[in-house]
Amino acid sequence: MLEEVELTPPISNPLAGISREHLLGEVTRFSECHGLAEYVPLMRKGALVAQNPTGFKDIEGPEALNEEEINALRREITYKWKVPRLLYLTIITCSIGAAVQGWDQEGSNGANLSFPAQFDIGGDSDYDVVLVGLINSAPYIGSAFIGCWLSDPLNNLFGRRGTIFISAIFCLLTPIGGALTQNWQQFLISRILLGIGMGIKASTVPIFAAENSPASIRGALVMSWQLWTAFGIFLGCSANLAVGQVGRIAWRRRYQDAMKSLLRLRNHPLQAARDLYAIHAQVEIEDAAIGHSSYAKRLIQLFTIPRVRRATLASFVVMIGQQMCGINIIAFYSSTVFKEAGTSDFNALLASWGFGLVNFIFAWPAIWTIDTFGRRSLLLFTFPNMAWSLLAAGLCTLIPKQSNAHVGLVALFVYVFAIFYSPGEGPVPFTYSAEVFPLSHREVGMSWAVATCLFWAAVLSISFPKVLAATGVLGAFCLYAGFNIAAFIMIFLWMPETKQRTLEELDYVFAVPTSVFVKYNSTKVIPWWFKRHVLLRSDATLEPLYHFDKSDGTASAPPSIVVRGDKVAGSDKGATVDIGDDVTAPETQSSGASTHKHPAAEDKCST
Repeated sequence: MLEEVELTPPISNPLAGISREHLLGEVTRFSECHGLAEYVPLMRKGALVAQNPTGFKDIEGPEALNEEEINALRREITYKWKVPRLLYLTIITCSIGAAVQGWDQEGSNGANLSFPAQFDIGGDSDYDVVLVGLINSAPYIGSAFIGCWLSDPLNNLFGRRGTIFISAIFCLLTPIGGALTQNWQQFLISRILLGIGMGIKASTVPIFAAENSPASIRGALVMSWQLWTAFGIFLGCSANLAVGQVGRIAWRRRYQDAMKSLLRLRNHPLQAARDLYAIHAQVEIEDAAIGHSSYAKRLIQLFTIPRVRRATLASFVVMIGQQMCGINIIAFYSSTVFKEAGTSDFNALLASWGFGLVNFIFAWPAIWTIDTFGRRSLLLFTFPNMAWSLLAAGLCTLIPKQSNAHVGLVALFVYVFAIFYSPGEGPVPFTYSAEVFPLSHREVGMSWAVATCLFWAAVLSISFPKVLAATGVLGAFCLYAGFNIAAFIMIFLWMPETKQRTLEELDYVFAVPTSVFVKYNSTKVIPWWFKRHVLLRSDATLEPLYHFDKSDGTASAPPSIVVRGDKVAGSDKGATVDIGDDVTAPETQSSGASTHKHPAAEDKCST
């Protein structure tokens, strides 16, 4: 007879279970091996804090924390936005790249009203329609097929900053080249080259921001990518309006540099020491399990290692959802849509400018909501609202074109769509994809995610002119309203929440098999939602899938995941349940994890 049992992984922290004496000895050897001898006392304290993040007040002996260090760790929780200015400067610098990205994306919107005629491809033939779509999609073709996949080797060779600099060169020179083109062939090539730079940048900048940010505000800081992309789109709309009537990763082992950077990016040296040794422990575990894999092998492992495969699926869902929601067909073709709705060229540009403004303004709330309500919750709330607003915009095209309400109501509901998109599917995909992969697969995983997003952006860009010609504004908007519902279902079934979890804790979130996650949402969440929100039963409770234990009232201890599943007949209580996957520990860990022996406890000097 089948019964329900709890599965609790025997390990929830890379440093858990190591004796104090052994851990301190390994920390001392680690520091001396990697040129950090001057930080040995600090590193010993940091390792003990990393081993038990909420028990820092109870550390005794020579490593006991003084009052200043205790207060620094407390303020990390109570004043989470008080971080060094250099961290804000780093995020602002990343945001500049995002603004350029948005402007690059928007540049073709207004140009759609002029460049087809300029290059003699403005007819109604299938050839001209497809060619216009191809030119609009060119940056995304360059990104999806070249730029994104260059991210991993470039990060390997030049590190994060060097890679971002290379992408900036592409994004600086190609728009100038595009402005000087004399025919559609040259224009197409310039936009493909632009896409290469966009792909490299979009695959690197969000990771760079995520790795530098504390877990408690990581979502807000990383979502600055989308916030300032929205600002770039607004700038692009403004520019269109202004001219509308003119005619094994090398940096991983640079421990001394990493320590210097963390000392500048954290409020207290103890926090820097804690984070450095925690990162080192996680990297050592991943290296023991995966080894020095090649780029091709890491790419294959996105689909073969269970923990990584689940992150790959989740990132695919959230990224393709950005294309399914319809934002890019509005960003690319809003001017065309408004003109098809019966307004003049200039008024179409003006309406598009309003869309860009709304998109930017309503991206700001996500700074607060993304780490308060969570990534998954935001998407589950906003996708149904995007669906009805697109449907309403399409239905408003049935109003006679002679009526002043025709274009006005179409524009209104497009703006309502933007209001729901901006704090939800706008910032979440890049934030989410930058954090879900383990460090060993972070670059190639982000490359996969961004390539997914931009490949489907290219497909939509090519196909939308044909769809618009065949179905009209009403048919196109109704189609994307349906896509929004489909994306909602995909997110509900396959996208775990990552709110306020460290990049290391997420290994345990993604240790839960997909079948268990789907079963939980289908059999637990749906009945609870119906009782709570339809029957209005205030006593309805939802049993959590994950249990992140708290040892005190201030901060979460390392997670202990509890999965409800079917017990195998004849198995003892507490044994691993056969649910199609082993969830006793993340799959990226070595088989020795269950005995608490792992590479971080046996560190060797290596480069």
